Amino acid sequence: MYVNSNRSIKFLLISMSLIVAGCAETPIAPISYNDKSPINFTQNKKPEYIIPKSNDGRLKTAQAHKNTVWERLLSLYSLPDINNERVERQLNWYLDHPAYIARIQQRAEPYLHLILDEIEANKIPGELALLPVVESAFIPDAYSKADASGLWQFIPDTGKLYGLQQDSWYDGRRDILDSTQAATAFLKDLGETFNGDWCLALASYNWGKGNVWKAMEKNENQSLATDYWSLDVPRETADYVPRLIAIAKLFANAEDYNIHLNDIPNKPYLEVVDIESPLDLQKAAQLASMPLDKFMKLNPGFSRASTAPQGPHRLLMPVEKVASFKSSLAQLPFEERVDQTQIIKEQEEREERLARVEQQKEDRAGRIVAQTRQKESQGIPSKYKVKSGETLTAIAARNNTTVQALLKANPSTGKEVRSGVVLKMPAGSKKDAPIQWTAKASKNKADNVKVAMASTKNASLGSSKKSLENNKTSSKVTVVSNKKSTSKTVATNSLAASKSQNYRKANLVVAKADVTKNSRTTGKKLKKV
Repeated sequence: MYVNSNRSIKFLLISMSLIVAGCAETPIAPISYNDKSPINFTQNKKPEYIIPKSNDGRLKTAQAHKNTVWERLLSLYSLPDINNERVERQLNWYLDHPAYIARIQQRAEPYLHLILDEIEANKIPGELALLPVVESAFIPDAYSKADASGLWQFIPDTGKLYGLQQDSWYDGRRDILDSTQAATAFLKDLGETFNGDWCLALASYNWGKGNVWKAMEKNENQSLATDYWSLDVPRETADYVPRLIAIAKLFANAEDYNIHLNDIPNKPYLEVVDIESPLDLQKAAQLASMPLDKFMKLNPGFSRASTAPQGPHRLLMPVEKVASFKSSLAQLPFEERVDQTQIIKEQEEREERLARVEQQKEDRAGRIVAQTRQKESQGIPSKYKVKSGETLTAIAARNNTTVQALLKANPSTGKEVRSGVVLKMPAGSKKDAPIQWTAKASKNKADNVKVAMASTKNASLGSSKKSLENNKTSSKVTVVSNKKSTSKTVATNSLAASKSQNYRKANLVVAKADVTKNSRTTGKKLKKV
C-alpha cells in the first residue's frame, strides 16, 4: 500500500507542536481588539490600593525624628498606598542614589516648614509637599526647556492664571512664598476637578488637565478603565506619579530603607521682612550677614541687582537674622538703599530696549508703505478705445498720462489716431488716479521737508488755496522717517481732489511742510502745510 510520507511527517510535526503549546506555563499577553498591546500591561501587577486613616501605623517615625518636619510631614500623608512595578522601579532608583537623597534634604531644609504650612492651609495630602523633588530637585531657580521655572515649575500662562507677577525685574514663579501659595492652590483645584483622585490630579499638573481628560475619554470610548494607571500618557507623565509615590514611601520608611534623615526642627526657618521700598540685594545680604548666593537662594524671584521698583517690597530670610537686619536697615540712609548709578544704567537700558521696539515698528510701517507704492507703480497697463474726434493730447489728459508715454506704449501709432483704435495705457496710468504725496528725510536732519503733490485732471496751477478750501478738499499726510539714518523713506497717502470744473487741467502744486520732532516719540509729525 502506498503511504504518503510527506503527509505523515507534516501530521507528526503538527501534533508535537500542539503538545508543546499545551504544556507551556507562561501565558501569552492578551491583545486588544485593535491588535495593540494593552497600555502599561503588567502581568499580575494591578495596583493595590490601601486607603489609610490618619497615620495608621504603616508610616514609621523614629524616636530620633520626633518634633521634626518629618514627623509633621508623615502625619499629613493621605494618599493611597500603591505598590506596583512602576512605583518599585522609581523607588529602586532613589535607593541606588543615596547621595542624591542627601542633597535633596539639604536643599529642602529652608523651605519645608513654609511648604507644609500651605499644604495644611489648603487641606491637601502631605505627600504633595515633596512634589518639588520631582519637579525641580528643590532647586529654587530651576528652569526647563518648556519655559517652566521655580521650585514648582510653573509655565508662564499658568503662573499668570494663579497671580504670579512676571516681568524683567521679578518672576513670581521663582519666589519661594508666592510660587508655593500658587502651587498649593492649583493642586487643590485639580484635586477638586478630579473628585479627589490625586493620581489624575498629579498627572494633570504635569501633562495638563485637557490632555488627561482626552486620554480618559479615549479609554472610555474603548470600554477601558479611566484611572491614571490605565491611561495612555507620555513617558514623563507615566513616571511622574510613581516618582512622587516612591519618594514619599522612602521618607515614610527611612529606617527600613537605611536612609538617614537630616534633623530639621518643626519650626519656621524663614520670616517675611517688609522693606517698604527698593533695596540693593548685595546690600541686603550684607545687612543680613549672609553670603549673597545663599541670600538669593531664599529670594530667587528677583532678576536685577535690586528689588523691583514696583514691588514686592519684601524679603525672605532666616528667622535668626531678622532682628539684626531690621536694626541695620533702619540706620541705612535712604539714598544708600539702592546704587543710583545702577538705577540710571538700568533705566537707560530699558529706554534703549523700548526705542528699539519702536524703531522696529517704524521700520515695518515704512516697508509696508514702500511695498504699497511699488505695487501701485507696477499696475497692469489698461486699454482705451479712441472715440470720434479725440486727439492724443485729450486722451493723455483723460487718462492721467502724457502724449510721449502713450506713443511709447503704442509704437505703431502716429500722432493722429482714428476712432475705434484700441490704445494701451502706460503702466501706472489710471483715470482719476489719487494724488500722491512724497516725503523724504533731509540728509542734514533738518526739520523741513518738501512735500510734492502729483498732478491730476482735478488740480490746476491756477487754483488757489482759497479755492481748495471752498471746495472742501481734504488731505492726509503721513511722513515716515528714520531718525538714526539718512536713508530715504517714502510714504504715500491719498488726497481726495475736488471734481470742480475749475481744476480741469493738471499741473504741479508744491507745498512746504514743517516737521517737528518729538523727543518722547519716534517718527515725525507734519505740523503744518
